[in-house]
Parts: sequence; C-alpha cells; structure tokens
Amino acid sequence: MIEFALKYLDVNTHETIAYREAGNGKTILLLHGNMSSSVHFNPLMAHLAENYHVIALDLVGFGDSSYNREINSLKDFADDVISFIELKELKDITVVGWSTGGGIALEVAASLKDTVKHLVLLSSVGLQGFVMVDAVGNRISTKAEIASHPLQVVPILEAYKTGNKDFIKFVWDNTIYINDKPEEDEYDIYLDAILKQRNLVDVDYALVHFNFTNEDNGLGKGSNRIGDVKASVLILHGEKDLVVNVSEALKTKEAFGEQAKLIVFENAGHALITDNLELLKQVIIEEVEA
Repeated sequence: MIEFALKYLDVNTHETIAYREAGNGKTILLLHGNMSSSVHFNPLMAHLAENYHVIALDLVGFGDSSYNREINSLKDFADDVISFIELKELKDITVVGWSTGGGIALEVAASLKDTVKHLVLLSSVGLQGFVMVDAVGNRISTKAEIASHPLQVVPILEAYKTGNKDFIKFVWDNTIYINDKPEEDEYDIYLDAILKQRNLVDVDYALVHFNFTNEDNGLGKGSNRIGDVKASVLILHGEKDLVVNVSEALKTKEAFGEQAKLIVFENAGHALITDNLELLKQVIIEEVEA
C-alpha cells in the first residue's frame, strides 16, 4: 500500500487538521467516516493522484487531528473543513464524503456553493440522520443515552480504551468488510488509525440529530439546507450495505431529483473502496470531468 505523509494546518476553529496530499490538477477532497481516518483513503488516493490534486483529511477527533472542542453536529465538523478549504484557497473542488463524511460533505457544499462543483456521496448517511434505539426499541437522542448504549457504543469505547484491535477487526469484518478485506499489513494500519478516535459519542450524537431536509425526522424539523447545495451530486452506494441501507441512497436521489445521479454497486457493502476500487475510481473521474 502506498502511504502518504501527514501534513498539518491550523484552522480558524482553533483546531489543527492533519491531512494527506498528493498529485496535481483538479482538486478532490476526501472526507472519511466514523471509526476511520484519512489513511483509509490511501488506495483511492494512489489511483486518483495520478491525474488529480487529492487531499484526505483527518476530521477533528480522528487520526492525528486535534480535538479541542465539543462537537454537537455534522456542521461543526464541516466548519473545520470549510476553514481548511478557504485557508488552502481551493477552488472548483470535488468533495467525496464516505458514510458520516457524506453528511459533512453535504454541509460543506451547502456553505461553499461557488467552491464545491461536484459532490460525491459514498455510502453516505441519509439526509435525516441515523436512528439509535435502546433495548426495548425506544429512540435515544442525548449524549448520556448514546454513551451508555450497550451494543453500539460501550464495547467500542472499551476497545478504544484498551487498544483491543481484535475486537475492532471483528466489528469491521462483520459490518464493513463483508466481501473483500484489505491485506493483513494494510488492515493493521487501518486498525491503528481507528483506535486514535476520541470523539465517538459526539459523532453518534451528531448523526442522530442530522437532518438536512425540511421535514421532521422524529427529533425535530430539519435545517432544509438541501436547497443550498448547488453542486452536481453523485450518489454511490453498495447494494448490500449493512451500515447504511441502500434505501437511504434512494431517498437521497429522490430528494435531489435531476440534480443527482445514483449508482448502486452490485454485491458491494459499505466499503466500496475495498469491494470495487476500479469502478469507484472510474465513476469519480467521470464526475470530476463532467
């Protein structure tokens, strides 16, 4: 696996963003998801950097970026990214957001209408966020409730605390890498990066409360920021995604209408980079050049 050296930039939110950068040409900005970091994009970066200027960020509280303030929304994450884009003076960019990064990419595109030309939602969270329920099926929404969730949160926090890579690998093997898996050495690098996450509860809270629509998602009316996105939208989703059901991609396509294009990857899960890297590279390039 080709590795890309880390760089650092202090942004206007009083955070320090770690990032990887390679190549020349049109700019493609990569935003990772929950339980991951910029290093998970290395295989895609290696392909895209042959012809493009590619940047992959560690979001705040992930990887080697700082975590100086409490995060309460995906817009908070987006504010760091927006400052990064402005300080780097990036223009006419394509933003690719994977999973949670898709929601953050939406917020970035809504704020930087003239800068973000193409938006790629890669196995993205749905427009009305992520639902978490307790043991009897009641919806939960507070940070205290989320932090004490016995299945989705407590075991992950314990694994982070103890550095239990075997447990994190078990989780990824059964939810993310349901088809192909990275090579062992590559996988170990990913696991080390995952264990650097310090903001799990904040992220889950932000996902639960994310609502980009003008409708009520059960926790309140949305921001209706969807109308502020002027970029073309490419929605890429695995047919067998166990983290974000493909039905969410269909809803996103319906909400954006003719502004968006949807491609469903057959027999693929949540990790399209691993399941079909060649097709992923091809469709992203087609979008960048459109």
